[in-house]
Amino acid sequence: MVRRLLQFFEREISGLHEAAYLLGFFALLSQVLGFLRDRLLASHFGAGETLDIYYAAFRVPDFIFIMTASAVSLSVLIPFLSERRAEGTEQMRGFLDTLFSAFFFGMAVVGLAAFVAAPHLAGLLFPGFSAAALADTTTLMRIMLLQPLFLGVSNLFASVTQLERRFFVYAVSPLLYNAGIIAGILFFYPLLGLSGLAWGVVVGAFLHLAVQVPVLVRSGLLPRLVVRVRLREIASVVALSFPRTLALSAQNLAVLALTSLGSLFGAGAIAVFNLSWNLQSVPLAIVGASYSLAAFPTLAGFWSGGAREKFFETLSAAVRHILFWSFPALALFVVLRAQIVRTVLGAGAFDWADTRLTASALALFAVSVVAQSLLLLFTRAYYAAGRTRTPLLISIGGALCTILFAFLFAKLFASAPLFRFFLESLLRVSDIPGTAVLVLPLAYSSGALLSAATLWFAFSRQFARLSAAIRTAGESFSASVIMGFVAYLLLNLFDDIFNIRTTFGIFSQGLFAGLGGIGAGAIILYLLGNVEIHEVWRTLHHKIWRAKFIGPDPTDTNF
Repeated sequence: MVRRLLQFFEREISGLHEAAYLLGFFALLSQVLGFLRDRLLASHFGAGETLDIYYAAFRVPDFIFIMTASAVSLSVLIPFLSERRAEGTEQMRGFLDTLFSAFFFGMAVVGLAAFVAAPHLAGLLFPGFSAAALADTTTLMRIMLLQPLFLGVSNLFASVTQLERRFFVYAVSPLLYNAGIIAGILFFYPLLGLSGLAWGVVVGAFLHLAVQVPVLVRSGLLPRLVVRVRLREIASVVALSFPRTLALSAQNLAVLALTSLGSLFGAGAIAVFNLSWNLQSVPLAIVGASYSLAAFPTLAGFWSGGAREKFFETLSAAVRHILFWSFPALALFVVLRAQIVRTVLGAGAFDWADTRLTASALALFAVSVVAQSLLLLFTRAYYAAGRTRTPLLISIGGALCTILFAFLFAKLFASAPLFRFFLESLLRVSDIPGTAVLVLPLAYSSGALLSAATLWFAFSRQFARLSAAIRTAGESFSASVIMGFVAYLLLNLFDDIFNIRTTFGIFSQGLFAGLGGIGAGAIILYLLGNVEIHEVWRTLHHKIWRAKFIGPDPTDTNF
């Protein structure tokens, strides 16, 4: 049984869609555990100051992780490791020792500097916090600074894990990360108070790393700390990863700025922003990240081999299927937002007002789920073609626009009653406090939509027009509108059938309304002669469970 399970993760992928579906499956497993994590946080603390402090303390360690881990990510290191392996075990070991030592010492310096500066960083980044909240944020931030060290080393080890074809080990590491956080909520918090939550994060990051150590020990490739490092090899890795690091850092900086602004909107604003962010990341991880990662090695191979026509065919197929899946996700998340939030988060201290506010933020995030997925794919297409300048500039520009949108919308919300009335009425939250937080997801979605449109336009000018995707967009959007309308009608119908005052009742209402909407959308796509629905049917009839699992890149996904 165990041998069969391990063999499951060691087979070759037979096509783009099979790879994407397997990636999506494992992303879904991770997200399910993430749902449990967020439900526990929401039920214990509600959308209030405690969760604000917890999520705020994450921001600096996460920023450090993105800046450093992207330099040792899978997509950067695996080509280097493959080349060193061909040269011999000693060359590969020397490369790993050099990279591990440089990363470890670099992280130690950055972590120590952040530890000393933590009180000043907290005060600078979260001006709306009280003195007591800033003190707690500083404490949690200092503990969580161990997280980027463990996750960064784990990211480095993961390249070897993937190269050694131990895909199961890598697949479960995100699950262990969330398990550590859950342990922090259930066990460490009652014992240690608020700092127990931070120690749960650290334990999760350590488990993410530790599960991969036996693989490296058995392969004889566990890195060692060395004083003399090969500067030329470090420079080659940094040179390749630098554009990607800047792009990811710019995006993370925008989220940091939105969180900082959220501290001025009152208790619970940062919590609502982050909880809705986590929920909207589900379709992004399952669809956008899966297709972009599944397509990347094929795109890179076609481009380097001069097969330009196959490059564009593969990219067009990935774009079409992202549009095919993402538009329905957008429609269902908007229509079923209250049912989704109440089912996942609605327990304990997380009351109905928290639900409505988080659901409204989720709807605003969902507007850009198609754009966010396309951004991931087009960025990887540029990387596959060896052109990093365009996605880098657009990423930086998009981050700056997101920040500008946030301050502009915040000013309009405070000074223009018509803008505030329109936003609150549209989302039906005019009777609850704290609605200023809605400008944050609105700004983020506006920036993502602008960036995706710019990147698509740039790709069309520099490479080729993806005409086939236009038809798919039209068909999927049309079917999604009908899907959303049918789901909305069924929601009202099921009001009298299910007891929506219970979690099971509201889950059942959302589930059957969603299934009814999906059925209606599928019929419309079939009647339109949609190509993608037939391709999905054929793919599901392949034995995709025999495919080899490709691990996701942690810098692209949300645990």
